[in-house]
Amino acid sequence: MDYIIIRSRRKTISIQVKDGQPILRAPKWLSDREILAFAAKNQDWTRRQIEKANTERAALAAVRRLTPEELRGLAQRAKAVIPARVAYYAPLVGVTYGRVAVRCQRTRWGSCGANGNLNFNCLLLLAPPEVLDSVVVHELCHRKVPNHSDAFYAEVLRVLPDYRERHRWLRENGKNLMAMADGGQTP
Repeated sequence: MDYIIIRSRRKTISIQVKDGQPILRAPKWLSDREILAFAAKNQDWTRRQIEKANTERAALAAVRRLTPEELRGLAQRAKAVIPARVAYYAPLVGVTYGRVAVRCQRTRWGSCGANGNLNFNCLLLLAPPEVLDSVVVHELCHRKVPNHSDAFYAEVLRVLPDYRERHRWLRENGKNLMAMADGGQTP
């Protein structure tokens, strides 16, 4: 199996699979023999990850892409729906916020700026409403706790006790939604 080997000032050795290609990251001081032994020891795991990545890639290739007109329509609907959900949940979370922006993004469902501005992905409208609400609450809770600490999740769970189930849906299905935008052009 051919690995891309990247040596750096890190302390540990690891393997990741990116786009079906195994990448082995190792400390500069580690010998070639130790690197090859690590790769051999983890060969079965690496093969399974490559197979999983190839299966995922094939599944994503089969997802129907939205047309530019459909994306624009989705973004327009999202610009009405998402700010209303933010306005509903902000008092429940106990925070204020700045501007609410809606875009079609490639990798993020939402973000919260230090200035209180919130950004959301229009593709959230393709998810179940409770999943959209979980992203809204997640970003609003960042107005209180700007990290992903236990205190942050305690705040999220206070507002949405079933947050983990909602978030699981997004982890399991989100890639398919992102693939529908095929490049995430901002409408």
